Amino acid sequence: MAEYFIGWDVGGWNCDNNGHSRDAIVVLDENRRIVGVPWRDNLRVAINEAKDTFEWVQNLFRLCEVEAPPSGCSVTVGIDTPLGFSAGLLELIGELTPAGSIDQSNENPYLFRETERFLFRHGFTPLSAVKDMIGSQATKGMHVLAKFAPENPECGVWKGGGVLTAIEAYPSPCRHSAIITSLREDYPPLNHNDKEDALTCALIAYLFARQRDQLQEATDKAPVREGWIWIPKDILN
Repeated sequence: MAEYFIGWDVGGWNCDNNGHSRDAIVVLDENRRIVGVPWRDNLRVAINEAKDTFEWVQNLFRLCEVEAPPSGCSVTVGIDTPLGFSAGLLELIGELTPAGSIDQSNENPYLFRETERFLFRHGFTPLSAVKDMIGSQATKGMHVLAKFAPENPECGVWKGGGVLTAIEAYPSPCRHSAIITSLREDYPPLNHNDKEDALTCALIAYLFARQRDQLQEATDKAPVREGWIWIPKDILN
């Protein structure tokens, strides 16, 4: 069975004219080689036009100038945007149920999910989909899950169409990972930071599929509906 690993650095819904941040896609084959041409623009049209999961995967391959994958392939995609909102926020909005006392920003259950609070506790500073102006990207990623990968068999993992597995990645702290640094040595520099981040996401997808034990699993505290950011264990202090 053919196997592919895709990285998606997510831009906003209308990022067409954003010179700093747009969607970027990198496709790796089963031997971890970049296939086709890393792509950067806006995925909105490709998302809207796809009628099902496999057609969306085909659209990603087409944009990267890669031959369409066989129907029985396996595709794991690492996505750089929050793929859920916090349980505290959802309860506040949906049920008007308040959380307990609110104190430090990085422990605020409305602003951050358990996966982000976990990262804060390990010295990293993840963004909030609520307060850091990435709501457009987050809803774009979640829209893709709802449309093409609606099955949520475990925390931080989504599946769809018998072909696609989707996970959330976070490239910034991966710069501190020895395993990611070692893997990155196999690739030439790409011509935009968005593409570089997409490559890192593709490598996280590769590790998830092939060496999952190298990544930090969701903690027992993480609600399934919040999702989980998959990061290499070797960056945790």
